[in-house]
Amino acid sequence: MAKFEIYTDKKGEFRFRLKAANGQAILASEGYKAKASCVNGIESVRKNSQLDDKFDRLESKSGQSYFNLKATNGQVIGTSEMYAAKSGMENGIASVKKNAPTAEVVE
Repeated sequence: MAKFEIYTDKKGEFRFRLKAANGQAILASEGYKAKASCVNGIESVRKNSQLDDKFDRLESKSGQSYFNLKATNGQVIGTSEMYAAKSGMENGIASVKKNAPTAEVVE
């Protein structure tokens, strides 16, 4: 089963990552000062992941593909890993769309 993992980074900020059922991380958040804000970020992912126009498909300077998921206000709420091919990125987006709405939250 997919899950959102909440953890604290080296700066003491709260972050989450969405992991697919196979354990692979498919989306990672920015740092939040408050845990409640991190939880709100997860809820924003659940909502916005169902809207294709909220995914920005991008290319890194090294030519790898990745995506950002944006909230209604335009802020980035999650970033994917780097993919060698655009098809991998599209599979990642499909996985976020499929898994985010029902993923459990763990700490």
